[in-house]
Amino acid sequence: MKRSRRDFFKTTGMCAAAIAAPAVAAHEKPPTPGTPAPEVRWSRKVPVRYEADVAVVGGGIAGVCAALAAAKSGARVILVERFAVCGGNATVGGVGAFCGETAGQGEAFDTIIAGLETWKAIAPYEPYEQRGARVFNHEILAIVLQEILLSRNVKLLLHTGFVDALEQGGRVSECIVCGPSGPEALRARQFIDCSGEAMLVRMAGFEVMKGRPEDGYQLPMSLMYFVRHVAEEDAQPQLPDGWFDPVRTKEDLPMTSIWPNGPRANALKLKVPMFDASDTESLTAAEIRARRRMMEVLDYFQRIEKKPWLLDHCSPRIGIREGCRIVGDYVLKLEDLRAGRTFDDAIARGVFYLDGHKPDDEKRTYIIPEDQRRVPPYQIPFRSLLTRGAKNILAAGRCFSADQLALSSARVMTTCAMMGQAAGVAAAMAAEAGCDPRELDYGNIRTTVTGRGAKLDV
Repeated sequence: MKRSRRDFFKTTGMCAAAIAAPAVAAHEKPPTPGTPAPEVRWSRKVPVRYEADVAVVGGGIAGVCAALAAAKSGARVILVERFAVCGGNATVGGVGAFCGETAGQGEAFDTIIAGLETWKAIAPYEPYEQRGARVFNHEILAIVLQEILLSRNVKLLLHTGFVDALEQGGRVSECIVCGPSGPEALRARQFIDCSGEAMLVRMAGFEVMKGRPEDGYQLPMSLMYFVRHVAEEDAQPQLPDGWFDPVRTKEDLPMTSIWPNGPRANALKLKVPMFDASDTESLTAAEIRARRRMMEVLDYFQRIEKKPWLLDHCSPRIGIREGCRIVGDYVLKLEDLRAGRTFDDAIARGVFYLDGHKPDDEKRTYIIPEDQRRVPPYQIPFRSLLTRGAKNILAAGRCFSADQLALSSARVMTTCAMMGQAAGVAAAMAAEAGCDPRELDYGNIRTTVTGRGAKLDV
């Protein structure tokens, strides 16, 4: 099982892995800065259990739309998802609202919307300019996604994590996945990385970038949690004395957004900055910090503001805005968005504002001033989905090729859905033609996605 000898941890930005990392236990000796970690070599023969034309790694909205689009084109598709349900931040992360425009995103996303409407689980349509976000029931979305994927004969591998990739000469032949059955190989002609953290691209040895160039800080994460409105006698503060660091004044609150969540309920979103979503220890520390902060903030609302709230549940995963991004054939830049730039190989359209929260504090602060955050409609080129140096890997969703501020707009699920649809279309075309996506006629990809309802006009 031959691995690329490239350093797959190479990034174009500084690594922020150690930011606010958990303290080293007393019995552990901390590594000396700059000292290489010990290494082991491992090798194992695993069965090639799965074969497909197109393999999609990551079942968020981008991955779902990629799988739906490839299957609609006649490809045999396998979708690998590490959690029990598809949807990513929209379901597991508890983010029950679509930002950006929800009409004209293409047939794949239209199918998702139609499913939610059938279940009466989404707010009525309004153009993006007239609303902040289109709220939906994230638990119903999980059901809708699995059923529409199965209706197109997409093979789902749930509870299955991506482990590694076998690459030679720029081409991935198989990836290693691991679920309850243990490590197994998935062989495919084309691969689409929708992992959010560019896991497939990184493990195959291709270059990625993350964070802002000067220090590697990523866009901050957010935790979603949910409260029920109860009788006053049942709404006593739940934070015991001596636990954590309770918030006692409004000025000490971190950025906290309060959303509707059905009758007698609310969802709360809590900003959690200065952690690295692509580093195991840092992401672990982020989850721990977020749940502690959740209880401190909830205690404030219960004790100080006398809200009749009782904690119902917390999303099982923190919401990630930025992990690693591929270095593609084209890096979408902030200037492209501000200019409303168009491209001959456009495959998606963005409209959302520059939602770049400052990555190094927990308040409602932004990287750029409010009067500079709006952007005109802009296009995303197919080249930003092509992994530089790779022959048969596309990327879609928040790990596509963009600088940090361009990502802050294009990362929303509606725009990710358009990218996913385009990646699925291109991967199916390449699998059928026996070529690499870079060799396709980009005009044909654009014609297909627009023929499937994607509105690209700016």
